[in-house]
Amino acid sequence: MQTHHTPKGRGLTTEEAKRRLEEIGSNELTPEEKPSFFRKLLSSLKEPMFLLLMIAAMLYFLLGEPGDGLIMLVFVVFVLGIEVFQEWKTDRSLSALRDLSSPRITVLRDGMEREIDCRELVPGDWMLVQEGVKLSADGYILRLSDFCVDESALTGEPEPVWKVQKGQDAETGYWRRDYCYAGTQVIQGSALIEVEKTGPRTEYGKIGRDIADAPQRPTPLEKQTRVLVKYAAWLGVALFLLLGVVTYLNLAELPPIRRITDAILAGVTLAMAMIPEEFPVILSVFLSMGAWRLARKKTLIRRLPSVETLGAVSVLCVDKTGTLTHNRMEVQEGWAVHGDENALWETMLLACEEDTYDPMEAAMKEHGERLGFPVEALLHRPVAMEYPFTPQTKRMGHGYAQEKDFLLAVKGSPESVLPLCALDDETHREALKRQADMAERGLRVIAVAAGTVPEAPENLEGARLALLGLVGLADPPREAVPGAIRTCKRAGIRVVMITGDNGATAQAIGRQIGLGDTGRVLTGAELDAMDDDALCQAVKSVSIFARVVPQHKMRIVSAFRRNGEVVAMTGDGVNDAPALKYADIGIAMGQKGTQVAREAADLVLLDDNFTTIVETVRDGRRIYDNIRKAIGYVFVIHIPIALSAVLAPMLGITGEMAMLLPLHIVLMELIIDPTSSIVFERQPAEETIMEKPPRSPKEPLVTMGLAVKSLFQGLATFAAAFGLYWANLESGPELARSMGLGVIVFCNLFLVQVNSGDTDSVLRLIGRLAKDKVMWAVGLAVPLGWLLILYTPLSRWLKLAPLNPGQLLLTVGLAGASVLWYEGVKWILRRRKKKVG
Repeated sequence: MQTHHTPKGRGLTTEEAKRRLEEIGSNELTPEEKPSFFRKLLSSLKEPMFLLLMIAAMLYFLLGEPGDGLIMLVFVVFVLGIEVFQEWKTDRSLSALRDLSSPRITVLRDGMEREIDCRELVPGDWMLVQEGVKLSADGYILRLSDFCVDESALTGEPEPVWKVQKGQDAETGYWRRDYCYAGTQVIQGSALIEVEKTGPRTEYGKIGRDIADAPQRPTPLEKQTRVLVKYAAWLGVALFLLLGVVTYLNLAELPPIRRITDAILAGVTLAMAMIPEEFPVILSVFLSMGAWRLARKKTLIRRLPSVETLGAVSVLCVDKTGTLTHNRMEVQEGWAVHGDENALWETMLLACEEDTYDPMEAAMKEHGERLGFPVEALLHRPVAMEYPFTPQTKRMGHGYAQEKDFLLAVKGSPESVLPLCALDDETHREALKRQADMAERGLRVIAVAAGTVPEAPENLEGARLALLGLVGLADPPREAVPGAIRTCKRAGIRVVMITGDNGATAQAIGRQIGLGDTGRVLTGAELDAMDDDALCQAVKSVSIFARVVPQHKMRIVSAFRRNGEVVAMTGDGVNDAPALKYADIGIAMGQKGTQVAREAADLVLLDDNFTTIVETVRDGRRIYDNIRKAIGYVFVIHIPIALSAVLAPMLGITGEMAMLLPLHIVLMELIIDPTSSIVFERQPAEETIMEKPPRSPKEPLVTMGLAVKSLFQGLATFAAAFGLYWANLESGPELARSMGLGVIVFCNLFLVQVNSGDTDSVLRLIGRLAKDKVMWAVGLAVPLGWLLILYTPLSRWLKLAPLNPGQLLLTVGLAGASVLWYEGVKWILRRRKKKVG
């Protein structure tokens, strides 16, 4: 072992580190470049919707209606404001996530160990690293202990490099042995490193500039939304041309210039109604805000697309220790040979180390304290002879000097302690029976023995001891795990335990938590004897894998994936990283996990708790469901707008008589955008969300069921809105337009409530949403804003007219009827579900 004294010094002071950080910059390969406010505005103005808005405003100016043109420009500012606000909210969420997910490193600052963000490292810092850490800067090694680094990511050489202290490298090649490099991986030992280079000045930073330029690949969800937008855009172009021609032909009595401008205006109106530009906004806002909400629940999403995959998980492969259990040994029971439990517990404590890091000895001390033993006094008793634990003997003990002899206190595995004890046949059989019973129930069995001898022997081989009894210890399962397992079963998610522990312990824990299928255990040795086809068959019925090493995890995950499952897998070690990468969702442990495992994973559990995984899956399903609800809502609300824009010119209703002018479509956008991106994003999960089977990863975002539902809801809304407009057209286009648009505005409110759940009734949904202040704010802002428009001078500017109380009630009632009919469909679905259940 290489060991060296700690170099004299205290590292940098906080003030010195702060000054250097300001001078040199953060320790990042490519510092984040935030686009300027004007660049964001320019990017938004390139969107098709804003181009159409500008065209419509120009047409109004050409038609000699500057008032309408100015109103259009005001609307441009409003819609642009909404876009910028949504982007700001998304950026804020992503920035917070980046801060949470940024690697941490331990440094010496002001002579004390402190954990800092790796981006805050500066030249001159002393960083302490150990096995599993990925180095974040270049620097010289000041002190080390069995320090080995994998530099293959940088040098391409597969052999790990055993490092030496600064100045001891006899070889003076480019890559030094007394020097460490950012981007390399510590695979053994520990070291104290003085940072020399950070950020782009490191060897890895020179390569990182090329890596930063690599293109980002779209996720399946992004691809689906792009396809939807593209189809809607092409349909809009086709209808734009068709409607322009029809409008031009219907206006034969007008001058040619007016006919052309009116035809273009009609086409622009339709194009604006057809483009569902909300889809990309929905995707970015929902995923980023969803990830932020999960981070607040102890789950850090490292890759946003994984939020999409969470709802499809069908198999959870989890470690036993620390995830299903507390990762804390406890004494569960004891058996005293002659019923003298006091002697058993006191001798057990005397065989423990005074200062121990062994979890079983810590559990024994806690048990002794609970029973009222003077643990501190017993452990302070002078030890005359020590018999340390070794892998060969599998026992340990202490010799204590008494007045005339020595007391030996010994504990260890029954196989190593029982041969030292003088036992009659009956006691021997009883001890073996008790040992087998404890082991079968998953307990770790420790035998305790004592004896008095004239002189303390050099070793325990020839000692003749008296067996005092057996102690059973276990790492108990977390209290919430059985309930979480039941939730997974109802949700169609299979939970699989993968552990390095023995099969009996794994089976016992499996029975306690209600895992199911605990009759058969597949061990690592059996895995090695199986080919891939045999393993694919075995994983269909085996839920416990014991005595496995990290390399086995990849084969298990691969077998499940070959069977068509969507797999989430937990891991914490350096060697788990490939399997975490290979799983559909890699889950790293945030507390006991190495940095390499965290970087390879899609999400990190900040509390290493199985129930957090289950809650994360629930939230993943909620987020995906809400994305679909929002997209379905956008389809529904666009149908009456688009059909009204198409049908009016077909019926010869053009110009100022039309139900919808461009400014009215923009007015609708002011309602649709915040509803789709804010209201639906905040929707709580349905009560039955974890009683449905996982969705198929091949299932399209817009299913046939969603499309049919949206179509019928949209047609019903269109019939109510356009029908009311048509019936009142003789009273003037302003009044008719106010009533038709009013139906769409109030339908918007009813649609949010009705479509917040697939089967839950609207009354139950309103009860769940009533506690959300944001939902109340949006729910009140929409009708109050509409009333403000109707009963102020805004109505004249927007070519609308005030409604009397009867007309307003008719508008609200018709809007409710055109949406609430779907409650009958949900009632039928609930009845069918009860019959099936």
